[in-house]
Amino acid sequence: MGLLTGDMLGPLAVALAVFLLLLDLMQRRGCWAARYPPGPTPLPLLGNLLQMDFQNTLSYFDQLRHRFGNVFSLQLAWTPVVVLNGLDAVREALVCHSEDTADRPPMPIYEHLGFGPHSQGVILARYGREWREQRRFSLSMLRNLGLGKKSLEQWVAEEASCLCEAFADHAGRPFSPRALVDKAVSNVISSLTFGRRFEYDDPRFLKLLDRLQAGVEEDQGFLHEFLNSIPVLLRIPGLASKVFSAQKAFMALTDELIQECRMTWDPTQPPRDLTDGFLEEMEKAKGSPESSFNDENLRMVISDLFAAGMVSTSTTLTWALLLMILHPDVQRRVQQEIDEVIGRVQRPEMGDQTRMPFTMAVVHEVQRFGDIVPLGLPHMTSRDTEVQGFLIPKGTRIITNLSSVLKDEKIWKKPFRFYPEHFLDAQGRFVKQEAFMPFSAGRRVCLGEPLARMELFLFFTCLLQRFSFSVPAGQPRPSDHGVFSFLVAPAPYQLCAVPR
Repeated sequence: MGLLTGDMLGPLAVALAVFLLLLDLMQRRGCWAARYPPGPTPLPLLGNLLQMDFQNTLSYFDQLRHRFGNVFSLQLAWTPVVVLNGLDAVREALVCHSEDTADRPPMPIYEHLGFGPHSQGVILARYGREWREQRRFSLSMLRNLGLGKKSLEQWVAEEASCLCEAFADHAGRPFSPRALVDKAVSNVISSLTFGRRFEYDDPRFLKLLDRLQAGVEEDQGFLHEFLNSIPVLLRIPGLASKVFSAQKAFMALTDELIQECRMTWDPTQPPRDLTDGFLEEMEKAKGSPESSFNDENLRMVISDLFAAGMVSTSTTLTWALLLMILHPDVQRRVQQEIDEVIGRVQRPEMGDQTRMPFTMAVVHEVQRFGDIVPLGLPHMTSRDTEVQGFLIPKGTRIITNLSSVLKDEKIWKKPFRFYPEHFLDAQGRFVKQEAFMPFSAGRRVCLGEPLARMELFLFFTCLLQRFSFSVPAGQPRPSDHGVFSFLVAPAPYQLCAVPR
């Protein structure tokens, strides 16, 4: 067969263009349904990808919300997306239609890490038998390891004491608290997943945390969304490993820790940690090829729990310390309550919460104001679903704009200011608000919420019991505007910690 001539290239190009346009129209046919949410006009093939502001997604969504309303649509290449804003829309989708919206969209960008049909972990697992199996296992193991009991509370309190000692080494000198907070929170989840804690200067520990933070940074921006929307590009040899090299390195370090647990596991003894518990379930599931308890899923579940358990709580505590140095009057009121209820010698306990309404209000307001996961994790409809009168077809990706709930001007008195009184009634009693949903809601509500609440209260009260925090002399006042990526973290700052 001869080579194509110049006369043939023109018609071939036209035919290819027509084919792609027809394919594009077929892929978007669900968006033609009656009552489908409105949205900006998409381009052929790429949809709204080039219009998205990935550096300031919240602001872009706010513009679209004012233009199209609380429920609007986007097209990311061939992926249909509906964005939900405001308490009513988010609650209707996640709570009233919890089963219809509990699925997760496909995540081809994680396949190079081992994500697959029978190794989906627990956080991004598709809604179904395997997800239920792993969520039930994770919750059961956390309870067995002490969640809600004095044993785990003492574990967290001891790590909080270690963190205070590390802060004391910097007493009177400016320092950034983020790295130390990361280490303390990581040790709690490491104790649960691997049955061990690390010294704060352990080289492997430092490498693990460095790779985890770098991996979070890889999980953002245009390239991440572009590759997930057009997964055929991930077949380019070596592309995924290069773009997501930190995530690959983090998984390799996780594999090493799992292997160490496996080598010392004694099946005749009760599980020491989540890894032991998973290995025990793997033994029970032998001969069942459909089970989600397998070697590949072990690493996915453990890495899910470690990463989620560390990053979100650590980021929230970093926000808490920043807000204390920016609002010294609030800090003094928290310390006064600590002195009256606990004193300066006795360790804080979870039972103290009921007698510390202002401290509880401050911890909740830190979570509301910090708003660290503003767009939540993606959901997907498992059947045609109606939200706020709009029809969302089966297989549509849903983004829940939790920031629009946590900072709704119709609900919160001062939505864009740090104001602990949001959670206090006229008599100064703590009141939890319906629009407080930093852990999301519905069937996919964060399974680590009880652990996070325990860590936030115990770490925060221990630090405020031992130290007074302030902006270092001669340094400018830090900003309380977060840096948006997958998580909203405070901009880097320093503080001074003076023993009380």
